[in-house]
Amino acid sequence: MAEPINAAPTKAERTSELCPVDAKKELLMECNNIWKELEQCQSKIMLLGIETLLKSDTKLALLMLQWKALTVDYQECHERSPETISTNPDVLLELGKEELQKVKNDLEKVLSAVCSKNKQLEEDLERGLEELRNKMLQLKTYKKELLSALGEFLDEHFPLPQDSGSAIKRNFSSEPAVELLALQDILEILINKLMTTPHEPYVTINESFWPPYIELLLRFGMALRHPEDPNRMRLEAFHK
Repeated sequence: MAEPINAAPTKAERTSELCPVDAKKELLMECNNIWKELEQCQSKIMLLGIETLLKSDTKLALLMLQWKALTVDYQECHERSPETISTNPDVLLELGKEELQKVKNDLEKVLSAVCSKNKQLEEDLERGLEELRNKMLQLKTYKKELLSALGEFLDEHFPLPQDSGSAIKRNFSSEPAVELLALQDILEILINKLMTTPHEPYVTINESFWPPYIELLLRFGMALRHPEDPNRMRLEAFHK
């Protein structure tokens, strides 16, 4: 009895038995074949058009033919539904792995760039804060020197009344003595009020404010009375 002849494996059976490496080769071969077919079709289109060209309009006509061919290809690609390059699971798996790897590499590059940018921003911020701290320290030192020089000038040229010393007593009154403020103290109160609460720079004039000092500040335009309350005054905003 004759032995049965084994049938040759089909294309699907051969494809399913391929390893990932063979699947990748198969995909490349299919892509190359498709590309060759496209090149052949393009060559045929160009040859058909060249036969009817005039020598004077050769370049323009070639461009027009290319434009028409590309328009036709675009329209066909737009109308037809996308086709799968291969139905081989191994091929699709390899394609998926490659795409995921590309996405992973792109995300890693973006992450690295963002981290580098953040580090640069942190360094710039720290450097800016250090510069601001140094400037604040310099300003405080300069302010202290100015106030010291101002105090010496005011003590020399605008001392407190000598007959009352540092306090005055009301005649025929049982009220305690009121300690007068030096002109420097009044100016510091006005300055601090203006800087801390610029929206409400007025201070209330009490008995510790010696009237000649108040008139001096008002007369020379260093201070202003409240337009509705004469018992309140503010420093003129020279910094504006």
